[in-house]
Amino acid sequence: MNSSRRHGREQALQTLYAVVVGHQEPAEAFTEVVGDSAESEYRTFVRDLVYGTLDYSAQADAEIAPLLEGWTLERLPTIDRLLLQMGVFELRKRPQTPAAVVINEAVELAKRFSTEDSNRYINGVLNAIAQDPTRS
Repeated sequence: MNSSRRHGREQALQTLYAVVVGHQEPAEAFTEVVGDSAESEYRTFVRDLVYGTLDYSAQADAEIAPLLEGWTLERLPTIDRLLLQMGVFELRKRPQTPAAVVINEAVELAKRFSTEDSNRYINGVLNAIAQDPTRS
């Protein structure tokens, strides 16, 4: 399931991007990205990530913002902000997934889809959030 989870996170990111940048409805974007033929467990994983990230984005932003040294949420590249929001959602609301896995997956997606420095930045922010279990 590991590689399909990685692919699921990638598709969740693509769906979130379509919602935020393309102003698509989440259900429409989800169907467009994932399609109808994916197995139900996979679809559920991606759907949970997409809707969970969207629902939790304000809380995630509140945790991310104080950790942005010299940056604001608005200035972050969209992909980075989405990866951080998705990572915070998983860290806070999906405790069955180890923090190291969440962080590693976000870093790998940043390497593929964002700027040269994004992976280190995302790693640092998500590590700081993972180290602070008092928030949720």
